[in-house]
Amino acid sequence: MFSDLLNKLNSDTTGSLQHHFGAELWLSVTIVVMLLFRLLSLDRFVPTFIVALVGAAAAGWAAFGQFSEIVAADGVAPLTFFGDMLRHDLFSVFFRIFLALFLILTIALTVLTGIPDNEDAPDFYSLLLGATIGMMIMASANNLLMLFLGVEMASVPSYAMVGFLKGRKPSSEAALKYVVYGAGAAGVMLYGISLVAGVLGTGDMSLMAERLSIVAESGSAGFGDPEVRTVALGVMLVMVGLAFKLSLVPFHFWCPDAFEGASAEVAGFLSVASKAGAFALLVRFCIGLSGVPATAELMTAFGIGLGAIACVTATFGNLAAYTQRNIKRLLAYSTIAHAGYMLMAVAALLVMINSGSAKALTHDINACIGGLLYYLAVYLFMNLGAFAVVALVRNYTFNEDVDSFKGLIGQSPALCITMLVCLFSLIGVPPFGGWVGKFMIFASVYKAAQLHWAMYVVLAVGGLNTVFSVFYYLRIIRAMVLEERPADAPSVKLPSMEGYYVCVLAGMVLLLGLAPGLVNGLTAIASKAGDSVMAVIGR
Repeated sequence: MFSDLLNKLNSDTTGSLQHHFGAELWLSVTIVVMLLFRLLSLDRFVPTFIVALVGAAAAGWAAFGQFSEIVAADGVAPLTFFGDMLRHDLFSVFFRIFLALFLILTIALTVLTGIPDNEDAPDFYSLLLGATIGMMIMASANNLLMLFLGVEMASVPSYAMVGFLKGRKPSSEAALKYVVYGAGAAGVMLYGISLVAGVLGTGDMSLMAERLSIVAESGSAGFGDPEVRTVALGVMLVMVGLAFKLSLVPFHFWCPDAFEGASAEVAGFLSVASKAGAFALLVRFCIGLSGVPATAELMTAFGIGLGAIACVTATFGNLAAYTQRNIKRLLAYSTIAHAGYMLMAVAALLVMINSGSAKALTHDINACIGGLLYYLAVYLFMNLGAFAVVALVRNYTFNEDVDSFKGLIGQSPALCITMLVCLFSLIGVPPFGGWVGKFMIFASVYKAAQLHWAMYVVLAVGGLNTVFSVFYYLRIIRAMVLEERPADAPSVKLPSMEGYYVCVLAGMVLLLGLAPGLVNGLTAIASKAGDSVMAVIGR
């Protein structure tokens, strides 16, 4: 019996590594190679960033191969691997490709800006790749233990990257705050996981709805039932950890300080990659609890609660950005606001799944998840583009205030136009990609509003916040275009390679809003990814 168990374990592990864990495995191998380069002093001959780029490209190629296999085998049920701990479906593959592409673009940005230096490069890129592995695991998690492991694998390297600018007091303070708050959130989340798994008798997220149904049917199926109340408490505690990663109010307090203390390159990475991994995990977690008739009312209330948090988060983020002079803090509050917009899609998803007519709403539910994924795809380019401009301007002016952007249109048109495209997309102005993504999310919220009146309030607050955001983004635009550059201000003359980089990012934001073929193709893929994650629990 013991030998059979070992053979099964060996077969499962080998098959998982060969067929489903390729992207993460390539990144893990790359980290080991970079550390060996450091140990053997081989980085004197081959720059570390080349090793990191090759590893990221190999991970992206492996993920794209998985995407091709899934598309070719359309209709095949999603698979589990590593003993049902992780899921392999179009949803997880979408995020592997997303994170690998973003990793390549981030490494390219660090090469152009010179952060990190040659001495620290192996450590920095090891942290960067390690955090990306954690985020990929978050997107694939099928078990509550993997949920925790993925969050921590993504978080711990992030703490170190925030404090990577050695000798800078703001950087050290930001890293310390991030570590302390992150450790507290992780402890709360782990306690919540123990409550949920203890009452339901499983950590498998694909079985949570079934077990919750048994618990609810054996009691009152309301908060008067102690078991349901315990599960509800556990879910809320898990949400504390996810809300911390997503910088949702009231767990947003780390974000502005961390972004201001970290380099613009690290802030850009955290603003996009951590959001992607956390939203993937949130969608899986929420779907795993949904679709049970006995608790449909409770889960609908949970969705409305997420909608309320989304409204508060978007409103606070936009209003708090008004008073910011440091552009990284301003973009941090912008990141908080956009997390609120994206959370609206998850709230709409929960309302539709638990409406009692989920099968009739299959297309709308898939479109809801697809809208969230499309918004994340656009967010990759527009937010990275904004932080890239901040990093490049910082290298010339040694300043990260809004005033350092004064008269930028006359000094570097490429940087100015890129920033304009990214800011207009962040606002949601047509025909930029951000408008398409925001429209898709608001359309899903409107569909959910037809099922529950509270979502009309969420929709109205989302529209008002779009208007609120115009004013603080216009401050940056006014400084770049309308104000004269001070005579004593350093000159910003962009080399051609840096100009090509920012133009590529701006071009992608435009294409994702203007090219119908690209929009329709990505929307179809995102919608199929939504269908795959719904198929995981057999809904």
